[in-house]
Amino acid sequence: MANYLQLKPKKQHSHGHSHANGGGCSHDHGEHTNHSHTHAHDEHDAVPAVGDKSAVPSNASVLKLTLTAMDCPTEANLIRQAFAQNEQIHLLEFDLINRVLTVTHTLDDEQDIHRKLIDIDLLDDPSKSTSHSPQIEWAMFAASGVLALSSELLDWSGANTYVVAITALLAVALAGTSTLKKGWTALRHFNLNINLLMSVAVIGALLIGQFPEAAVVIFLFTLAEKIEAASLDRARNAISALQAHAPESALVRQENGTWQLSPSNQINVGQIVRARPGERIALDGIVSSGTSSVNQAPITGESMPVFKNKGDAVFAGSLNEDGSLEYQVTAAAGSTTLDRIATAIQQAQQQRAPTERMIDRFAKIYTPCVFMAALLMATVPPLLFAASWHDSIYKALVLLVIACPCALVISTPVTVVSALTSAARRGILVKGGQYLEQARHLKTIAFDKTGTLTIGKPVLNNIIPLANLDQAMCLQLAASLNSLSQHPIANAIVEAHKKQARRVDYVSNFKSLTGRGVMGDILNETHPISYVLGNVLLMAETKVKLTTAQISQIEQLESKGNTVVILAHAQHQIALALFSVADQVRENSQATISQLRSMGINTAMLTGDNGRTAETVGQEVGITKIYSCLLPEDKQKHIAELQELGPVAMLGDGVNDAPALARADIGMTLGAAASATALETADVAFMQDDLSKIAELITLSNRCSKVLIQNISIALGIKICFFALTLLGYSNLWMAVFADMGASLIVIFNGLRLLKQD
Repeated sequence: MANYLQLKPKKQHSHGHSHANGGGCSHDHGEHTNHSHTHAHDEHDAVPAVGDKSAVPSNASVLKLTLTAMDCPTEANLIRQAFAQNEQIHLLEFDLINRVLTVTHTLDDEQDIHRKLIDIDLLDDPSKSTSHSPQIEWAMFAASGVLALSSELLDWSGANTYVVAITALLAVALAGTSTLKKGWTALRHFNLNINLLMSVAVIGALLIGQFPEAAVVIFLFTLAEKIEAASLDRARNAISALQAHAPESALVRQENGTWQLSPSNQINVGQIVRARPGERIALDGIVSSGTSSVNQAPITGESMPVFKNKGDAVFAGSLNEDGSLEYQVTAAAGSTTLDRIATAIQQAQQQRAPTERMIDRFAKIYTPCVFMAALLMATVPPLLFAASWHDSIYKALVLLVIACPCALVISTPVTVVSALTSAARRGILVKGGQYLEQARHLKTIAFDKTGTLTIGKPVLNNIIPLANLDQAMCLQLAASLNSLSQHPIANAIVEAHKKQARRVDYVSNFKSLTGRGVMGDILNETHPISYVLGNVLLMAETKVKLTTAQISQIEQLESKGNTVVILAHAQHQIALALFSVADQVRENSQATISQLRSMGINTAMLTGDNGRTAETVGQEVGITKIYSCLLPEDKQKHIAELQELGPVAMLGDGVNDAPALARADIGMTLGAAASATALETADVAFMQDDLSKIAELITLSNRCSKVLIQNISIALGIKICFFALTLLGYSNLWMAVFADMGASLIVIFNGLRLLKQD
């Protein structure tokens, strides 16, 4: 899980390994790996910088800066433009939600970056003390509101023009200094952003004598910005709230056996920590003693508590409900699963979704066009049609305010981040917005069999005595022989025997025969007896005679997907019992396939197992398109064929699934059961090993798409309506501010609806 949660970039894998399957499906090839790396800063994943994007020099340095003033694409565009001519700046990555700028560069002095950011007013100049405390800022803002309203009342009552003007100018100075300063910065850098548009509108209003409107406009704009900032904080808090689940301290066992409360960030891997009833688990670990029910919803999204016993894993942030647990720490603070989930969401939201990239491209064309339209509206009617300069300029100023694309641009990242966070709360980790958007377009989902549709752990499901021995005695003998073997089938028989709480007998002269079975001597009441336990091939080697009826029984069991193991008396060369072992289908596999079919999604099975077993599992779960006896490269080839019908997702958990996961439009894996390679390669991980989460992901993708469409429609619809009202002369500056910032707030709150659990 750790590799996936570090969000390493998607790679192209071609892995091989040696394995053998029954039913004539055998592959043996050398191990090889072919990685084609992409970078976390690929052009489609992050806001690209200028210069050579094809490769970043190996000696490049990375500087991360938190810019409190950067939470809108407006600032990102200004930064991009500011560094456009610097060939030593190789890459810029913008985390607008968390206000973090990452600069990859080969500069000798990083202060050059700081100086440029100071020049564009996104970083405070340490040599100057110009900032005010929050209390003073709010007091100035409140005074501005009072003065703006006063200027309107004075103007309405017919007060002296100078009094009205002075009152309005004071309001503008108190509330608008920051905006006007940013507007001047944008003008110096020829950047058409909201601050420049608003500055032009306010200054223009003052120049044509609309003093009260200028004051009201700048006050409303500042108010809307404050509300918008508070709204965006909800998206940030949704991420940081995940990490807040983990307590800051925990009880740690000392060398003398006592317990001491220690800060979580000072607890080391390997130390023993106690979680009392009602306390949250502080760090990831393995239970060393105690039993309890643990609510691990923040990690896996499971609605019901999970019973934990010795040897079970526990996660930081989960709630210990009713018992006392002691666990050995396996991950220090900052490296826990909870920390990595939060990091995964933060990094995933930097990978811009297709809709977001489309909106950004649209805004780059849209803003200059609107600025030109406003200029024409201000000049053409007076010059060509003898219209009033005052009225034409006023309409142009209104047009500038309403035309700002901020609502349109901010709607997509807020929506996508909300959806990613909502998915994480459900135990679904998605590497980026593009995969979230793509999920609703899926036409086919291909499944690996073992460990995906099935549990991946063989289970003994039948014992058939063939001689005058009962099932308990047959199981006793088989478990005793298998207790010295590490084969999965042997483990299944031993586990079944453990459930009966019976001892195993001592085995002498034990031999493990690769690919066939085991043999050994077990002491009877007076003398040892030799037994063999294995497949039909071992029976032939040891000359054990199988009757026609017994062979028919074996074939019947194998036709149902079972692996059959035969227990035989070596000296007498007679079969004593048949044991059928099979991988169990996950209990919700059939329901998931049925649900996907009802959603119009095709399903297929890609497995390296033999055709007979694959067909049996396919019939049980409801998949009819089955490809068996596949090598890793074969799975990759079939994914390419399925893609001819539309986007394809691949769900797998093994190393041999990695090439198919990389080739699919969306690679999916089950977080707890998957191999590290599968976790690293996949785009989506389901933390609960719950196949029903696939449908949840698609449903969330559809919801996210609907909200995106709603937000784009709201933003454009409001602007179109006010364009028409402006042309007809029915709108004014303060109404335009209400419309523009109101649209921004509407799309933000609409996007945040995705945070709600259904």
